[in-house]
Amino acid sequence: MLGHTHTHTHTAGKNRMLGHTHTQSGRRCVCFSVSKQAGESRKLTEMGPERKVDVPVYDLSLIKGIWEVRVKKYRQKQKKEQERVEKSALARIDQEWQYRIYCKTLKPTEKHQLHQYLERSTQPHTSTHNTLLLTGDQQQEENDLDHKNLIFRLDGDRWMDFPRELQWMTYLREWHIWGTRIRQLPDFLVLFTQLTVLEIAKNAITDLPPEIGKLAELRRLNVSYNRLSRVPPELGSCEKLERLDLAGNHNLSELPFELSSLKQLVHLDISENRFISIPICTLRMTSLQLLDLSNNQLTDLPQDMDRLEQLVTLFIHRNNLSYLPLCLANISTLKVIVVSGDELTCLPTKLCNSPDIKLIRLFDNTASEKRKKKKEEEKKKREKEKQRRWKEQKEEVKDSREKEFIEVYIGSLKDRDTVPFSTTKVSISCLL
Repeated sequence: MLGHTHTHTHTAGKNRMLGHTHTQSGRRCVCFSVSKQAGESRKLTEMGPERKVDVPVYDLSLIKGIWEVRVKKYRQKQKKEQERVEKSALARIDQEWQYRIYCKTLKPTEKHQLHQYLERSTQPHTSTHNTLLLTGDQQQEENDLDHKNLIFRLDGDRWMDFPRELQWMTYLREWHIWGTRIRQLPDFLVLFTQLTVLEIAKNAITDLPPEIGKLAELRRLNVSYNRLSRVPPELGSCEKLERLDLAGNHNLSELPFELSSLKQLVHLDISENRFISIPICTLRMTSLQLLDLSNNQLTDLPQDMDRLEQLVTLFIHRNNLSYLPLCLANISTLKVIVVSGDELTCLPTKLCNSPDIKLIRLFDNTASEKRKKKKEEEKKKREKEKQRRWKEQKEEVKDSREKEFIEVYIGSLKDRDTVPFSTTKVSISCLL
């Protein structure tokens, strides 16, 4: 049944608009009819009878609901298709054939050792029995060969991308990429589910893909001295991660809260970046033993630092700190604190008098620093734009050497009963 209520509206001139409302199938519609009257009888004769155009206007919320349902179904369909492709036998067969092709390039001994390792990985109950039949030298040699076959190494500035054949070597356990011009990690990284070590320091990597969160076995990640400006929240899914190095990225200023789930992390290095405060997620890494916050822009430390109950070593030198919070003295495991003594004006007495804590204050030589900055400014003026890449690499190597010196120096102080009042660093270069 259709009910109509007509309302006619006449306008002076050449146009006339008619409007009416009606109820159809429980929906209320508003229709407009527009007709044109010609000013001349000849034009009216050519157009014929009046033409009416009905324009239905519906409730927009109904249209929105329909499209939301369609979008939801489309996304579900996409997800099912992606799962089907991941479980498809075609990808596995292709991977097996590519693996066979790769094995053709190996030496007979390497191929034999690799096959033995893969057999032991699939049958752990027989691998222990076979190992007991080997002598000590044979076992050591076999372990060395296995370890060698499970590590991928790539270095040199001639590399701008990962080799294609790497995607078929999904049995690898470690990646060591150093000093290349690679800007991003490959899409097939997610296939390396057994990867435990990812060392990609001193490259040109600008971001980490979200797929890195699927590396459930990852224990060590080193992305130091790259060009990162952010860390993906998906990294928090790598709950077995024990060591995370993000030093020297320069544009990094925050960490996602999702990293709070890294409860097994014992080593965190975010030095030489642009942090103005300690990330909140850091204070929730309850197993943390070493925290390096040096060479940032910190002005103070939070008053709940004692939440890091297992912290042993804290690097906070080369910041803008003028005092240290008293809560540091409440960390019973804390043994070493490294600070810059130039701007530090307030220290808790309990920290200074504690026999269990070594408080190391580093003082910079201001005169040498001024000369150093002046030389660097003059050098920058002489350099051209095309040499910028090589300058960045040189600064990265220089910064890493400074960091290595501090680590060795602090390591030597751990064995001493007392801390020296001052230490002078001497640099010696030899021309052979």
